[in-house]
Amino acid sequence: MPQEVDAVHTVKHWFSDSLIGQGLLVLVLGVGLGALFRRDEHPGLWMVQGVLYTAVVMGTLAVQRHRTSRATGAGPRTIAGLNRKIRHREVPRDPEERAVMRRLLDDQLAKIERGERWLPYWLGVMGLVAVGLLVLGATRGSLGYSLGVAVLVAGFILWLLWMRRRTLELYHHMRAALREHA
Repeated sequence: MPQEVDAVHTVKHWFSDSLIGQGLLVLVLGVGLGALFRRDEHPGLWMVQGVLYTAVVMGTLAVQRHRTSRATGAGPRTIAGLNRKIRHREVPRDPEERAVMRRLLDDQLAKIERGERWLPYWLGVMGLVAVGLLVLGATRGSLGYSLGVAVLVAGFILWLLWMRRRTLELYHHMRAALREHA
């Protein structure tokens, strides 16, 4: 049993740390969603769309990792390990690693603060989309579908707000824990 648990953790860490693992996951999801929602199209088109989606997501992730690496002065693998420690509320023992974690926390909190200005507008646009779909569904007779999408949009908004609050709580907790170990 312990070997099975270790294998699961190894695969989980590979998907969270490796850009290739994340790319494979996006590719499989892109092709699977294409096959699910576009059954009438050729399977080759599903693959082309999946590769295109993967290229866009991987490019975005690579740029994001590069910016974070430049801001913290650490490599992507180190940052992935530090993010894991933040999620598990583990304070590094090494003073150099704590310094990198401080820079990482400062960088991530600055990103959240920059995005905070636009958050109400994005949430408002998503809410307008949900209300617009409800109105269209009520006037066109397909209220069930539009109600389902509106509920999904509302759930997504609530999930975003919950994740943001949880992330801020984690970052502030780690910042306070690092101050205690300074």
